Amino acid sequence: MQKLDRFGWIFLVLGAGMLANAGWMLAGPMHWYTELPAEVPDFGPFNPHFVRDIGCAFATIGMALVWAAFSPRFRLPLVGVSAFFLTGHALVHVYDMLRGAVASYHWWLDLPGVYLPAGLLGISTAILKGREGGDRTTST
Repeated sequence: MQKLDRFGWIFLVLGAGMLANAGWMLAGPMHWYTELPAEVPDFGPFNPHFVRDIGCAFATIGMALVWAAFSPRFRLPLVGVSAFFLTGHALVHVYDMLRGAVASYHWWLDLPGVYLPAGLLGISTAILKGREGGDRTTST
């Protein structure tokens, strides 16, 4: 098994968190909707199908990040696609806050689970791309 480097640990922890969130969304959508400490109901009425759809997206990202943790050769595309989804997700949150759909205090609620992972993966993608012209065989 591949020994984890610094990036590997970051991707493993983020991936495990995404998978845990996805599992919660898929297994208990109403519980996730009401109990996630991000005041999800502020974004709209409960829809179990929609919560599970998003759970599938988070499961996909989680699996990609765990794969990236152990496969430096494939990190750039796996992390890049994950960063793209999470950045889009974060921008939707910013848009809703700026248009007044949710209160501005959501900035702080969303910081740890929405904005930080997107930023961390965006920065990671830039670093990975910058290494030897994006050579996917490079590891730290």
